[in-house]
Amino acid sequence: MGPKISVLNLGLSLGNSTILSNINMLAKPGEVHCIVGPNGGGKTSTLRCILGQMPHTGDIQFEWGENKCIGYVPQFLDFDKTLPVTVNNFMTMVCQNTPAFLGLRKKYREAVAAALDIVKLNGKEKTMIGNLSGGERQRLLFAQALIPEPSLVVLDEPMTSLDEAGITIFEDLIQDLTARGKTLLWVNHDMAQVKRVSTRVTVIDTEVIASGPTNEILTEPMMHGNFRAGSPPSIKVSGEAA
Repeated sequence: MGPKISVLNLGLSLGNSTILSNINMLAKPGEVHCIVGPNGGGKTSTLRCILGQMPHTGDIQFEWGENKCIGYVPQFLDFDKTLPVTVNNFMTMVCQNTPAFLGLRKKYREAVAAALDIVKLNGKEKTMIGNLSGGERQRLLFAQALIPEPSLVVLDEPMTSLDEAGITIFEDLIQDLTARGKTLLWVNHDMAQVKRVSTRVTVIDTEVIASGPTNEILTEPMMHGNFRAGSPPSIKVSGEAA
């Protein structure tokens, strides 16, 4: 099972600029919790605070089960495309500390093969990652997030380069993960996808505009990117009732 995550009165300031103020939200196991809002509103900063990557005020509480592993899928893979690194080399570097040129240890081979199969990259093991399409590289990033098996999966707008087939693969995988009790936190700008896939949503523009079950929070103006117009009142984080 994934962790329950309670974010209470989260604040973030950089210099004299307020990035986040009084952020309250609740993410639960077996749910897809999407964070949405305008560009520059603090969505990714919220994720980074939750992951402990930025100093902040307030409190972030995790209620973990036995598995405390986090899988992270970034927006894109920034690398030198001329590097002679294959898909297998990349997955080897993710799994073990020994150099990739020594090969993938036997104990990881099954897990790597399974992860590549899930994202439909089986058969691409010897392909240089610089020769992959943008969508294939995004699928590779999702594959690495599955090793070791995570209980919390964090997605930071990873679908920018995906074609329709890639989107279907991602959405099927996300639904499978939540069906197995994982917790998913997902920064997403595709409001149609948010409505289609997410369980809960938090709308952030420096502060929380609204937070709660997707079918109660997403208004028609929000679907068109107008996050403050006609927004319902925020549903406060208050134990299981939130």
